[in-house]
Amino acid sequence: MAGTPATQPVRKRSRLTFPERWNLTELVKDPAADIDAQLADLESKVAKMEAARSTLTSSISSQDLLNLLHLSEDITQGALRLGAYAYLRFSENTKNADARSLKTRVEEQLTGLTNRLLFFELWWQGVDDANATRLMADAGDLRYHLDTIRRFKPHTLSEPEEKILNLKNVTGRSAVHTLYDVVTNGLTFTMTVGGKKKTVNREELMTYVRSPKAPVRQAAYQELYRVFATQRDLLGEIYKTLVHDLKSENLGLRRFPSPIASRNLSNDVPDQAVDVLLASCAKNAGIFQTYFKLKAKICKIKSMSRYHLYAPHRTETKKYKYSDAVTMVLDAYRGFSPSLADLAEQVFRDRHIDAPTRPGKLGGAYCYSIVPGMTPYVMLNYTGEARDIATMAHELGHAVHGMLARDHSTFTFHSTLPLAETASVFGERILSDALMSQERNKAVQQGLLLSQLDDIYATVLRQAYFVRFEKLAHQMIANGATADQLAKTYGQELRQQFGKAVKVPDEFQWEWLTIPHLFASPFYCYAYSFGNLLVLALYRMYKEQGTAFVPKYLDLLATGGSQSPQQILATIGVDMTSETFWQPGFDTIRDMVEQLERTM
Repeated sequence: MAGTPATQPVRKRSRLTFPERWNLTELVKDPAADIDAQLADLESKVAKMEAARSTLTSSISSQDLLNLLHLSEDITQGALRLGAYAYLRFSENTKNADARSLKTRVEEQLTGLTNRLLFFELWWQGVDDANATRLMADAGDLRYHLDTIRRFKPHTLSEPEEKILNLKNVTGRSAVHTLYDVVTNGLTFTMTVGGKKKTVNREELMTYVRSPKAPVRQAAYQELYRVFATQRDLLGEIYKTLVHDLKSENLGLRRFPSPIASRNLSNDVPDQAVDVLLASCAKNAGIFQTYFKLKAKICKIKSMSRYHLYAPHRTETKKYKYSDAVTMVLDAYRGFSPSLADLAEQVFRDRHIDAPTRPGKLGGAYCYSIVPGMTPYVMLNYTGEARDIATMAHELGHAVHGMLARDHSTFTFHSTLPLAETASVFGERILSDALMSQERNKAVQQGLLLSQLDDIYATVLRQAYFVRFEKLAHQMIANGATADQLAKTYGQELRQQFGKAVKVPDEFQWEWLTIPHLFASPFYCYAYSFGNLLVLALYRMYKEQGTAFVPKYLDLLATGGSQSPQQILATIGVDMTSETFWQPGFDTIRDMVEQLERTM
């Protein structure tokens, strides 16, 4: 692998053990006693913050402001720990009534405490510019946090209104999200494999869409959308309710110019940058259409359809032991940076990972970086597929990102969303490149290229088209669209995305019902496109600069969310509002497609 020293120091590693579930005692040791104790501690600190309300004037000293900010940080850390514990417990088994009840209880309690502190942010937004500049000059690492609060000033309501919205969201938006999770994670599916009928959960079903047998792939997709289509009335109403809620609050009350504008402001990304990104993705859809034509030839698929998008190469059919997958990922990380591998390994050593799939367990995978200095928690649904190894590398990338930014404040160690995918996607690239460099067999190299391009499609073009659909869907719902009409539009977007290269069967019009981000985090998905195209550019720099690039990259991650994305990217010469920034990423993808063609 380019940039890797010829020799690396050999480090003796003790054997890792792999528990069935993560250890949550670092968050809550004894749920029966600690939750109430932690809530009482938060109550005391909130009361102390409230007592300082009379001291909040524009002439406040920098030191007095910092003291209040540190108290606010203590409160936030306590709330984050409790909120994380409740969510992690819920993730273990969404069908567990006690876990659901705890999650609701904690959310309600924390919302009540948060409401009592609204006065601080509202006061800060009202401070005149001259005094705000004076105070931010002495705020150190908290400067960007203070700037972020003021950025929302045009869209902030009165204190009573903000309190009402916070309370409403616990029993409204948040409750509806939970309902979606409970319904969809409780669905079961029936597959006939090898003459035997099986009842499986979604994670198990999705392993069949990568089956080497075309009829099995087709049957898996048909079963997925058959079951989801039976729930289309309920799930469609859930989605429309969430969209109406966002419209009423963000457009009606907060006066954002468009549904996506609030997401862009939260990300601190100009609307223009997102527009250029989505336009660039649509403009370059032909690269992926060419790729899928090549894949059809390589995988001997007579007629490429959406059923067969993730058909495996003949070298991809093996299953991988979990312990072997861990070794592969950690070795790949170590080849790039030993210190990065040490951080990733710490997730396992601290028992902060929950890997096996189980009935009722939340689908998918995530990394939860809770507070600075605490090893993040990682949830996987490991089934032994090659794709699961890439997912592990991805989520561990999120983990090391949070760990590298541990010296920042609770308010600034999380990077903003567009940069949040940088380390995770880079982790996947490290893994892919390490495997490719070790392989001399051309057929295996071909399989690795197919796997990489499949992943790039899924995390660049596919995500961008989710957001394109969302923009249309929010407008359609405002005009009274039904779930069936939304499905028809989704199908049209799919056909535009694939052109003549890939046939799209009618049942794929229900795919949008299966995408949790569309329900829980509107317009979230462009961050994946942003992050992947950024990583393609960064990885090209790494290939050119070798080991000299590594400290620059680690410094970028260590910045966390202490600066705006534009400031952070400016250090490496990036202008996110320019099409010339995005196009080199697509040029790299085209190079990979051409490399694949040369293996045929």
